[in-house]
Amino acid sequence: MAFLTCRFASQILDVTLSLSAIVPEHASAPSPVLYLLHGLSDDDSAWQRFSAIERYAENYGLAVIMPQVGRSYYTDMAFGPAWYRFLSEELPLISERLFPISTRREETFVAGLSMGGYGAFKWALREPERFAAAASLSGSLDIVAVGQRDTPPPEYPLIFDQTPSGTDDDLFALLARYQTPQPCQPALFQWCGREDFLYPDNLRFKEAAQHSALALDWHDGPGDHQWRYWDRQIQRVLKWLPIDRPALRVF
Repeated sequence: MAFLTCRFASQILDVTLSLSAIVPEHASAPSPVLYLLHGLSDDDSAWQRFSAIERYAENYGLAVIMPQVGRSYYTDMAFGPAWYRFLSEELPLISERLFPISTRREETFVAGLSMGGYGAFKWALREPERFAAAASLSGSLDIVAVGQRDTPPPEYPLIFDQTPSGTDDDLFALLARYQTPQPCQPALFQWCGREDFLYPDNLRFKEAAQHSALALDWHDGPGDHQWRYWDRQIQRVLKWLPIDRPALRVF
């Protein structure tokens, strides 16, 4: 596997960003790809630094694209940059130009932890024609509840000028689009530790998703908001992804 860090100029954001990627070196065809999103306090290096994602991805011949989005909640900010436009429009084009990755929906996936779990589900539910599957680990899935905390993130009023309830940034509003089966709809994987402060939010999302036409694979277990749990669970996610090709190993 090759690990690459790229710096590039975003045309949408008008700023230089970094991007980390893990790419199979000897694949004979474009590799299936996982867009892997970081949490609120992290950046594009976090998954590589704090988990063994490179070793896990090698077993599946899977490319992993890890973008940097700051503390944006993967959202077009009311008073700031258009981070969701960057994620959904520019990032795939840049990745497809730079790396030998598949553009087929059946081989394209998205996952993330905490803020990144919210971003992964939002991207997949808003653009189901792009993703076969999406996964959230300890996701911050109730964005309305985030703003109602005693101490919400300081960026919250800059991101959401008004409550996001009922908008395309509200996962519960997006679920309403899937009350009946749709031509394209991603499979969902959700995990959260029972001691995690986001566990109640995850239970609410699970219950809402189970009343939709979406296929949700729900898991919980012991654990709070820590990398040792996410490192274990990302292995579970990779086994769950519908990757139809054999593992690629080079010795």
